Amino acid sequence: MDENILFVNAEESVERIDALLARTIDQFSRSAIQKLIEDGNVLCQGKPVKKNRKTAPGECYEIRLPELQEIDLLPQDIPLNICFEDQDVIVINKPRGMVVHPAPGHPDHTLVNALLFHCGDSLSGIGGERRPGIVHRIDKDTSGLLIVAKNDEAHQFLSAQLSDHSLFREYEAIARGGFREDSGTVDAPIGRHPSDRKKMAVTPKNSRNAVTHWEVLARYSGYTHIRCRLETGRTHQIRVHMAHIGHPLLGDYTYGAPSPEKGLEGQCLHARRLSFVHPSTGERMTIECPLPDYFQDILARLGNEIK
Repeated sequence: MDENILFVNAEESVERIDALLARTIDQFSRSAIQKLIEDGNVLCQGKPVKKNRKTAPGECYEIRLPELQEIDLLPQDIPLNICFEDQDVIVINKPRGMVVHPAPGHPDHTLVNALLFHCGDSLSGIGGERRPGIVHRIDKDTSGLLIVAKNDEAHQFLSAQLSDHSLFREYEAIARGGFREDSGTVDAPIGRHPSDRKKMAVTPKNSRNAVTHWEVLARYSGYTHIRCRLETGRTHQIRVHMAHIGHPLLGDYTYGAPSPEKGLEGQCLHARRLSFVHPSTGERMTIECPLPDYFQDILARLGNEIK
């Protein structure tokens, strides 16, 4: 078995070892962590541990991680809404409901499958075979702009902009409730939810800083049309931050209402504007796309604006 070695230090609190590792290692579920323990791949002081072991403050655990098995990617002739393309980059307006790259449960008919058909070998490989050319991701039910690198140099250049926040991304969304202010900023760290591994949460533990700037575009009875600009790019960032301040996104059953609203399944969130410095020309490019039909239909159903 090919292995990567990780070392995890126990915190002050006492908890089960499988809970600690599932919370710390993002790429493995709790059941996968338990299998690692059962197979003797989690050690403390050189000895395998049992999955019901209680951690002790200051203990260091050695985790032998098997390499992720790559998925065979199949080029598929799926129509793409291309907003811009040249020899370095391609900007796609992703439809709502399309998964970005293959994963368990979504082995094909993803954006990556479509890109492989459209671009052939002209995609960056820095992101690994599972994510050829993908510089950043948006959720399945989030529509809008996504930038893809067509060579490794472009990928490195764009990734650097993503890291230093010079790659600007603006979204529009419909949030529940009315905002007291016209604009604001949510500066709250995001990490894995402490009890639900499928969710993210605002938490001080094992988290990374996250900043979202928001602005009210229109007010309706019970809902608000907002614009959000990401300063950072954490998983589910806008969805988590809006829920954190009491305004979960319309249709977001993970972080908001437990039942359907306005007939919408999945968050009403659209990546509308993207601005970046082109890797070859050095010029700043700004690309916008219109609100999709589903978003405009919801706005029409909300009734008259509240002035």
